[in-house]
Amino acid sequence: MDTKEGRRAEPDLQAAVVRLSDCIQLMQADLVHANPTPDNLGHPVSDVLMYDPMDEWASIDGRIILAVGLKCGSPDFDQLLHRASNSNAAGVIVKAHGAPLEELRSAAIRHDLAVLIAPDAADWTRLVALARASVMGAAVDSVSGVRLGDLYAFANAAASITNGAASIVDPLGRILGYSTLPGQPIDELRRVTTLSLQEIKPPAFDVDFKTVYASGRAVLIPGIDEEMARLALAVRAGGELLGSIWIIDPGEDKREAALEALDRMAPLAGLHMLHARSASDFGERRNGDLIRTLMEDPGHAPFAAAQLGLESSGGLAVAAFSIVRPETGSLESVREIHRLLHLVTTVCNVQFNASHSALIDSVVYALLPSDGATSRAIHRRVVHEIGAYGHTISSYPIIAAVGGIAARVEELPGSRSEAVQTLQYLLHQQSTKPDPAGSPSVGLFEDYRIPLNLLKVGAFISESGFAELDDIAKIQAYDAEQQTDYLDTLRAYMASNGSISAMAASLHVHNNTVRYRISRLAKDFGLDLDDPQKRLWLWLRLTTMDLAAEAEWPVASTTSK
Repeated sequence: MDTKEGRRAEPDLQAAVVRLSDCIQLMQADLVHANPTPDNLGHPVSDVLMYDPMDEWASIDGRIILAVGLKCGSPDFDQLLHRASNSNAAGVIVKAHGAPLEELRSAAIRHDLAVLIAPDAADWTRLVALARASVMGAAVDSVSGVRLGDLYAFANAAASITNGAASIVDPLGRILGYSTLPGQPIDELRRVTTLSLQEIKPPAFDVDFKTVYASGRAVLIPGIDEEMARLALAVRAGGELLGSIWIIDPGEDKREAALEALDRMAPLAGLHMLHARSASDFGERRNGDLIRTLMEDPGHAPFAAAQLGLESSGGLAVAAFSIVRPETGSLESVREIHRLLHLVTTVCNVQFNASHSALIDSVVYALLPSDGATSRAIHRRVVHEIGAYGHTISSYPIIAAVGGIAARVEELPGSRSEAVQTLQYLLHQQSTKPDPAGSPSVGLFEDYRIPLNLLKVGAFISESGFAELDDIAKIQAYDAEQQTDYLDTLRAYMASNGSISAMAASLHVHNNTVRYRISRLAKDFGLDLDDPQKRLWLWLRLTTMDLAAEAEWPVASTTSK
């Protein structure tokens, strides 16, 4: 950092007078003003306060007070309004919780105070962050013409003001927006990250990002080798790190002005990022809810498809994706599954010019369009491509499975069931027989149709009680009690298709030993191994039982009660 940076004066963010009306407009939090008089709307705002009736009453002048846990009409709420009015507070934000608007308006008029009503479902933490960011942001008008939450437009405004190409990055390293002004120079790093919408190295492990996060102001990051130098600023709201802004260094003659401009726009940057995140969170939740409806509620599936603008004339298939991790509750595992969602969305956008994907219950789902005879080849290629990119988001292998094609949206629950069953099967295979190279495990339902259908047959046998006290159950119980291995003998006999020599070779014993074991098995349990139907039943029981144990499928024990 050059010495000029250290001499930069702290930006006077409160030079402009911030009015309550400015903050309400910037918050865009669906607030209802109970008493919107000119005096109330024009009240100067200095800060935000989370109200706690147990705290001593500090300086309230000009503050917006958030009345957490208070209800209109309660003694505590009336006391708060009285104290706030007498202390020249800018206003009070409260949730109605069923109170009529007229009652809230009456209280506001009685105390001559601005009372703002937040939706009952609003998150107080988000409201605090938005309110604080709006107070700071209202004092800065350098990029006030940009629609809140439009980070691409904000990046263009920042690039215009600082004279350098801008990128906005979240704490996970995702590129949330970047400038597109012509004529501004960029380097290969900028080109690669904007194409992939992802930093090459996660911020948590990057020295430059750590330097930026440690500073309360914009800093200069020198370039290395062919990389250009950058100006960077950590963006925060209410103490929470929202991400950072990176500007290609405009040159020594413009650097100081650019650093000062970055410092000035920090509050608005936080406000824009908060709104973008809220919009993104809402969009993801809505998308997830609609896709869940498609996969679980056939009766409302057509409505959900219409809401998504989903074209399904050729049919759709559900794809499911997950990461094989030894644990799933860590912060890093959460980050990785969100990176997987971004990867799935990006690849599907490229392949199908649209993506309908969502993270539901720790599994990423995508709806893959089907059109023509080559649909399954395309589905296979898409999941293989996603699996091949898996190493860029996690050191653990990716698993992916695609259910069968649903001709109508009402049939998507069946495709989802097939995808999940295949995913579970692949997951267990990976966990019991991991690939040393960490290769992805992907496939279509039909690739594993036989073992999956046999698992269903085994579940049906168990649930119907057909397995109780049959020959396999008797042999299994006898082996457990007498420590014998009759069941393994029968399994080897069936696997070798009744060939004595093949069975002897697999067990590494003499042919006569095999003949003796088989004769004892047939005699002690009364088995007619020459009966085709008997052999079919025994082999079906052994196969489904072994598959269930291998896949940890929910098939009940076959031992006798």
